[in-house]
Amino acid sequence: MGHPMGQEIQKIRFSPRDFARFRQRLVAETRLAREMAAGGVFDAGPPVTGFEIEVCLLDAQEAPAPVNAAFLERMNDPLATLELARFNVELNTHPHPLEGPVLSSLHRELTATWRRAQAAAESLGCHAFMTGILPTLEPQHLRLGCMSDMKRYRALNRQVLRARQGRPIHLDIKGREHLVMDQRDVMLEAATTSFQIHLQTPVDTAHRVYNAAILASAPLVAAAANAPFLFGRDLWDETRIPLFEQAVETGGYGDVARGPLRRVSFGSGFARESILECFEENLEHFPPLLPLCEDAPAERFIHLRLHNGTLWRWNRPLIGFSADGRPHIRIEHRGLPAGPTLADSLANAAFFHGLVEDLLTLPGGPEGVMAFATARDNFYQAARLGLEAPLRWQGETPIRARELILDRLLPRARRGLERLGLNAADRHDYLGIIAARVHSGQNGARWQRDFAAAHGRDGTALVHACREHQASDHPVHTWDVGGERA
Repeated sequence: MGHPMGQEIQKIRFSPRDFARFRQRLVAETRLAREMAAGGVFDAGPPVTGFEIEVCLLDAQEAPAPVNAAFLERMNDPLATLELARFNVELNTHPHPLEGPVLSSLHRELTATWRRAQAAAESLGCHAFMTGILPTLEPQHLRLGCMSDMKRYRALNRQVLRARQGRPIHLDIKGREHLVMDQRDVMLEAATTSFQIHLQTPVDTAHRVYNAAILASAPLVAAAANAPFLFGRDLWDETRIPLFEQAVETGGYGDVARGPLRRVSFGSGFARESILECFEENLEHFPPLLPLCEDAPAERFIHLRLHNGTLWRWNRPLIGFSADGRPHIRIEHRGLPAGPTLADSLANAAFFHGLVEDLLTLPGGPEGVMAFATARDNFYQAARLGLEAPLRWQGETPIRARELILDRLLPRARRGLERLGLNAADRHDYLGIIAARVHSGQNGARWQRDFAAAHGRDGTALVHACREHQASDHPVHTWDVGGERA
């Protein structure tokens, strides 16, 4: 989950005056962002990338281990931070210019961080594990008592339920099987663990990059799906998507929970002329959830960033600050699951960056490829059906995700990485992983299902086998399921 804010907050109850003051500051900062973008104040340097991976901590039985505070103390690394549940942490990378051997450099950096994380977990008798949804997770692991001990999470929980007028969160996911349940807090969100790609980009072209990321979302999630099971039910190939959308389901102004705009969504449309339109939509359509007012210069965008942090588009624009203190725009691509390996994650990033870059070169821009509604339908089809999903791309006839990626999108991604100046070995190695995965049809979701078919629905055995393969860092298309059918 993208934190509503990085630092701890002081209170969890708010008065109408808090909301009014917050909104005033939000209005001022949103206007200022538009002025500063027009005035050339934002960082306009070359593209920069970085990642965050949400990780599960497991006990000896492969079940969630609620020890993230002790884990962070042991790991003692600014690249690791708390997540919503006590059994989750987030590992980050440093930002890297998107050029040369960036993919292999980031792979090395993440491998070193991952080894430190494993060592810290093992010193507590635990394991660190990357997945989209943990197969051993049970509803009792998602009680409020398992929430990380931070006021900002309690405040978020309180405000989401307030916005829902106390109605429980209703989960209803129809996939291969059907799951229906009610939850009285936001902890369901902690069941989703993702690999998030950040792409820093000049403000004057950021809207095009955002639109390209929207188009790329469906083929990416089809190729990368790694979350078929939730609470023992076989649902979507990437069940994280409907789970996260329903877990903090509150809407915008008007009919609070069921308005046309949702706080977790694919977005409402392409950006037309500026990425600042997204922040203006945040202001116009979404009531603040956490009205924390700070005495800080408007140029720090504290209130705008906090408000944006309580809205979860699958492609989310962010305002951050470069090392020299200049504001910049990043697009955060949130649709991908964590795992199955770091090699797979870097391959997913290669596909994302190459495809987005190539879509920017299209005459008329990426938004000319298809209507926004088509891109959105593609995304949910891909999350539900993975590589078998019928997707529409520059035409009315749906084409299976596997063929679309192999025949049309991987060549685009190769061109895009070349245009960015990534070195040939990285382009070949990481896009080669995507090509082999898609050709074989074996992404993480397929491997998990095949394992369950061979060994029965045993979440503990599934996680154990997955963790052993993960340790090798051999990409998921090379994994076997081992053993005979149970």
